[in-house]
Amino acid sequence: MTVNEPATELDARYSDEQATATPWEHGRERLEAARLYWVVTVRPDGRPHITPVLAVWLDQAMYFSTGPEERKARNLDANPQCALLTGRNDLEGMDLVVEGRAVRVRDHGTLQRLADAWESKYGEDWHFEVRDEAFHHGPGEAHVYEVAPAVSYGFGKDPFSQTRWTFPGS
Repeated sequence: MTVNEPATELDARYSDEQATATPWEHGRERLEAARLYWVVTVRPDGRPHITPVLAVWLDQAMYFSTGPEERKARNLDANPQCALLTGRNDLEGMDLVVEGRAVRVRDHGTLQRLADAWESKYGEDWHFEVRDEAFHHGPGEAHVYEVAPAVSYGFGKDPFSQTRWTFPGS
């Protein structure tokens, strides 16, 4: 295991007998390739808030954006713990969960790299100008958040399996 590689463990309680742990490389590739994610944040009263987002994987972390007045941004201001989920709405493939702490990205160079990654992944309709520590698109402004995984899960469906990836320092 290298410094950035997580510990990988199959949870046999939730896995078929013939299942094996999914290597992190396979899980990461699926995270990178996914087109739609769901972000889960916690409201001030403790209730969950779940909404779809576009996101990119870059430099060992997931990144998503949201308007500064949107519910998820306000939730993250109060409690930065969140989860990003992606997968398929059927019994094929693999569903993935990334749990971690959302940290707002303010560095211009990092934001520009992320803007380029968004456009590369989602096309020219997702071109952002970077200024004032945010993405800008038309009249809108979006704050960008980094979620470095503390723990991630992969839920395989053929065979059924549950892999847990625990990241160093979590």
